Amino acid sequence: MTASIRRATTADADMLAALGAGTFVETFGHLYAPEDLQAFLDESHSRQAYAAVLDQPDYALWIAEADGHAIGYVQAGPCGLPHADVRPGDGEVKRLYLRADAQNGGVGRALMDTAMPWLLRDGPRTLWLSVWSENLGAQRFYARYGFGFAGEYEFIVGAQRDREFMYRRPPDAA
Repeated sequence: MTASIRRATTADADMLAALGAGTFVETFGHLYAPEDLQAFLDESHSRQAYAAVLDQPDYALWIAEADGHAIGYVQAGPCGLPHADVRPGDGEVKRLYLRADAQNGGVGRALMDTAMPWLLRDGPRTLWLSVWSENLGAQRFYARYGFGFAGEYEFIVGAQRDREFMYRRPPDAA
């Protein structure tokens, strides 16, 4: 699939909220009680949540578009994962979301290839990300970028506690 990638602006907050919520539900919605899922979406995938991040210079989002429609995005910024080894200055790939019909066509790679230089713009540093413990395809994808397993924590959506794996990429990774 051929997609164009562009940096998101505050004008994209509504579109990102819809895309983020839609891709989350498409991928993970079956795991949660409807009321827990909706509360999570209202908090994490609202227009306000995206607008707040888009206004911060330490964060960046890029949108992939094909045929005039947004099909995915990647979000990067300072690391906020609950791992004892996280240090100030560490970066994080916070989200890489793609619609199911856009997966396995190179769009995820293009988004990641856009975010990585931005995360490393000031030189080598430790990078982090987290991925659902059962998302084996994503784990293999991130391993190709030098990320290795570093621990786990509970990702909370309402009453549901999911095993979330944390992955780390050392500053000297190739």
